[in-house]
Amino acid sequence: MYKDRDYKMLVMDMDYTLLSKEKTVSQRNKEAIKKAKDKGVIVAVATGRLYTSAIYYAKLLEIETPVIASNGAIIREHHTNRTLYQNLLTHDAALRMIQLCKEAGLYCHIYTADTIYTEKLINISYRYSEWNNALMEQDRINIQVVPKLEELIRMEEGNILKAVVMDDDKDKIKFVRNEILKTNIVSVSQSLKDNIEVMNKGVSKGNAVKMLAEIYGINREEIIAIGDNENDISMIEYAGLGIAMENGVEEAKAAAKYITAHHDKDGVAEAIERFII
Repeated sequence: MYKDRDYKMLVMDMDYTLLSKEKTVSQRNKEAIKKAKDKGVIVAVATGRLYTSAIYYAKLLEIETPVIASNGAIIREHHTNRTLYQNLLTHDAALRMIQLCKEAGLYCHIYTADTIYTEKLINISYRYSEWNNALMEQDRINIQVVPKLEELIRMEEGNILKAVVMDDDKDKIKFVRNEILKTNIVSVSQSLKDNIEVMNKGVSKGNAVKMLAEIYGINREEIIAIGDNENDISMIEYAGLGIAMENGVEEAKAAAKYITAHHDKDGVAEAIERFII
């Protein structure tokens, strides 16, 4: 049924979907994506990463592609750097998130399109700083350690895309998640088992895919979306053909119409070869 459709857009998550565990794109995945592009399919990547991090990996595909970053808070064409859509986190939501993290003894991270702000280099900001060591200077993520995030969000008001907290203490993470949801002004998602990501209400990868499809005049039924985690479920459900990775969480698999191979076994290429080329 799904194999016979003429798909016009392919949207892929990055980590644990398109990327291998070494954070590379396999030759098979790259070749399959190029063949899809050559058929006229619009290829996009959708990630929870901040935009400048997403760009580095999008360039590995060696094609022009729109980038959905920060879980759908921003969409840009990386080859033109033109912003197609963005939905900013409000000052009140960012402030409440910072307060809740401090109540729980956790460190909040504030994301703009190109910078991560934190009061301590820890967890996600520490990981980014470690990745920076392996990157050329022009590809490195800008990480700023500031004395007080409350002052930072006043300075960056109008630029904040999301807030992230990560910790091994699941009870603390659950507390922050439950409390921030009570504000009713945010969307909350998860890309790893030990984190939560907070965006403006209504922001999701699924909504970003919808926006991108409307920009390019593509119908919902003509879209394939591939992902592995909770933050991918909205786009898996929205797409005409939602695909989950074999290594994906059970909730993503339940939402999908097809399960492709593991991310370390070229699952993206398998899906493209089966349904597009």
